[in-house]
Amino acid sequence: MGTELLAPLDLAFWHLESAAHPMHLGALAVFAPPPAADPGPDALLELLGARAAAIPRLRMRVRDVLLPVGGAAWSTDPDFDVHHHVRRVRLPAEETAPGGPGFMGAATRLAGELMERPLRRGLPPWEMYLIDGPADGPFAVLVKLHHALADGMRAVAIGAGIFDQIAPATARPRPAVRPLPVPARSWMPGPRQVAGLALGRIEDLGRAFGVGASLVRAGRLDLRGAPVLRAGSSGTRRLATADLDLDAVRRVRRATGGTGNDVLLAVVAGALRRWMLERGETPPGHDPRALVPVSRRRPGGAAAATGNRLSAYLLGLPVSEPDPRERLRLVREAMDRNKAAGPLRGAGAVAVLADQLPSLAHRFGAPLAGNAARMLFDVLVTSVPLPRSRLSLAGCPLSALYPMAPLARGQSMAVALTTYGSRVHIGLVGDGKALPDLEGLARCADEELEALLAEVIKA
Repeated sequence: MGTELLAPLDLAFWHLESAAHPMHLGALAVFAPPPAADPGPDALLELLGARAAAIPRLRMRVRDVLLPVGGAAWSTDPDFDVHHHVRRVRLPAEETAPGGPGFMGAATRLAGELMERPLRRGLPPWEMYLIDGPADGPFAVLVKLHHALADGMRAVAIGAGIFDQIAPATARPRPAVRPLPVPARSWMPGPRQVAGLALGRIEDLGRAFGVGASLVRAGRLDLRGAPVLRAGSSGTRRLATADLDLDAVRRVRRATGGTGNDVLLAVVAGALRRWMLERGETPPGHDPRALVPVSRRRPGGAAAATGNRLSAYLLGLPVSEPDPRERLRLVREAMDRNKAAGPLRGAGAVAVLADQLPSLAHRFGAPLAGNAARMLFDVLVTSVPLPRSRLSLAGCPLSALYPMAPLARGQSMAVALTTYGSRVHIGLVGDGKALPDLEGLARCADEELEALLAEVIKA
C-alpha cells in the first residue's frame, strides 16, 4: 500500500493513548460450535491468520516523519508476521464446566482482561484472539484495532474480512484511495506554494475557531453528575454484555416515532437509572451527558476510505426522569435538535476540530485534550453497523457480536451497540476496579426495554 500520512484525527487518537487508557476498539464475536468438531482450533487459527494477512491495511504500521513536524505516517511493515497478531487462548476447564460461569461468562471475563493491554507500538496496531473452550462448544474471536487505524464503520469493514461471506473479496483489487503523501525531506516550497499553504492554513484556522467556539460553549466547569460514571485511571477493564429483542425496539419506535437509535438511547438512560437505584444511589439532578458519535463518511463506498471520519452529538441522558415513555420523548427531541444543528456544534465537534489543527498540536496537546474529556461528556454511547447478511467463520454461524469502545480519561464506562439478526447486542466496557458490578447494568438494559414496551402498549 506504500506510505501515507496519518490524517489529523488519526494522529490525535495515536497520541491520546496512555498505558492506563489504550485507544483501541474491540469486538467479541461469538460463533456456534463447529459441525462434528471440524474444523478444530488449529485449523481455525490458521484460517484467521490467512484472512487477516490478506487485508493490506493490517500490514501497516505507524512511524514518525520529519515533515510535517510532529506528524506520523503509515507504512508497510517489511517484517510483518501474522503470528505476532493472531493467537489462541483456551478458557480454563473449570470455568466452562457445570457450576462455573459458562462459556460466555468466561469469554467476557477474558476479553475484558485482554482489552486492558495496549497494542504494541512498532507493529501494525491490531490483534485477534481465538477463544475456545470445550471441543463441542461455541468459540469466540476477539478483535482489537487501534482507533488511529479505524473508526467504527472502517473497523467493521476491516474485521469483516475474516468472515466466510466477505473474505474472498479481500483478494480482489479495490478502487484506489488517494493517500496523504509523505513529503520528501528535501522538498522546499516555492513562492506560489508558500502562498497556497498560508491561505489553506488561514482557512483551516478560521474553521477551527468556529468549531472551537462551539466546543467552549459546550464545556462545563461544574462537573456535578453521576459519580458512578467517573473514575480514576486504574488501567483495568471489565466487559459485560446484553442482548435486546430487536422486534421490541421496532414496536416501540413504530408506536412513538423517531428512530430505533432514539429508543436505544432511552433504554441506556433508563438502564442507568435502574442500576443507580439498585446500587443505593440517587439519580443526579444534573443528567449525565453522552457523546454519541456520528459517521461523516459519504454513502456509496466511502467506508473503504482510510482513517477516521467522525463527529458526534451531545445528549443529556434523562436519568432523573422516572417515566420510561417521557425519557424516550426527551431523548427524541434532543436528538432532533442535534440533527437540525448539524455535527459541527457542541462537544462532538472536537473530532472535527482535530482535522483543522497542525500535527505538532496533536503530539503535545493530546494529554491536555484527554484530560478535558470529562468537562465535555460523561459517557460514550456509540452504535456500530453490521452487514445485514448472516455471517459465519469456517462454516460456523455467527451467534452474536459485542462491540467495545475505549474509555476516556476520568470516565468509568463506555457503551457500544450493534444489531445482528433479531437482536441488539450491547458491549459495556468499564473500569475494572470502579465497576465490579457492571453485569447489573447489562441486566437493567433488558428490564428497561421490557418496561418501555409495556408503557407503549398500555398507552
